[in-house]
Amino acid sequence: MTSAQLRGVYVPLVTPFGDDGSVDFTSLQRLANESLDAGATGLVALATTGEVTSLTDDERDDVVRALSELSADRGTPLIVGAATNNTDVTVKRHHALADVPGVIASLAVVPYYVRPSESAIVRHFEFVSEGSPVPLVIYNIPYRTGRGLGPDSLLELASIPGIAGVKQAVGSLDADTLRVLAEAPSDFAVLGGDDAFLAPLVLMGGAGAIAASAHLCTDRFVAMIDAALAGDAAKARPHAEALLPLVQALFAEPSPAVLKAILHEEGRISTPS
Repeated sequence: MTSAQLRGVYVPLVTPFGDDGSVDFTSLQRLANESLDAGATGLVALATTGEVTSLTDDERDDVVRALSELSADRGTPLIVGAATNNTDVTVKRHHALADVPGVIASLAVVPYYVRPSESAIVRHFEFVSEGSPVPLVIYNIPYRTGRGLGPDSLLELASIPGIAGVKQAVGSLDADTLRVLAEAPSDFAVLGGDDAFLAPLVLMGGAGAIAASAHLCTDRFVAMIDAALAGDAAKARPHAEALLPLVQALFAEPSPAVLKAILHEEGRISTPS
């Protein structure tokens, strides 16, 4: 995988459900195609937005298979959420990606609930990366996991060959993030994970975004990130200003509740469940 593959906008797809509670694969594939048609670089399966904690193992496998086949057919990259707070399970889920077409990386969340030290988190990811068939994108989201990674830990992870980047979701564009942007190797991708701060993060050296909000107005998010990647703040700013009220509304309730309600209202998924 080249660092260029992690540039741009990745849409972490919701998992649509039918009236009987089963996964609605017709809606899932429609959302995937619409996102890619609107200019998204690629997709993310089994992210937070995909309600992965509500899926059975079989449903997880089926979602990955469906998005893998679609991504392979279209020649677009796929990232798959493959981490838990259990190192052994995380390793096994990474091994399972070996023969999945189209997958360029995993999204590997910081171990949650058990609250390991930062040094233990680094060792966890180092161990997982050693046996993973795909590079890891670390998911740093302390307000969900109870533990975050500071700049020293992120820069240590950035030096490990099997770790390709970080989805940085720390609630702001803070000094720690700016230090990582300034000091990380050029082949380490810092991806925005807080949808309100995507443009400034990319303007300061970020590679793009994994943005739940980009299910909607996908073309505007793509235009904003493209402008920011080109260093054109004047061109990125109107998009950021226009999209901010949407982002704030989408996260007024725990994600993806508001997003699913809108997607259903637009007729893009069969139920808002």
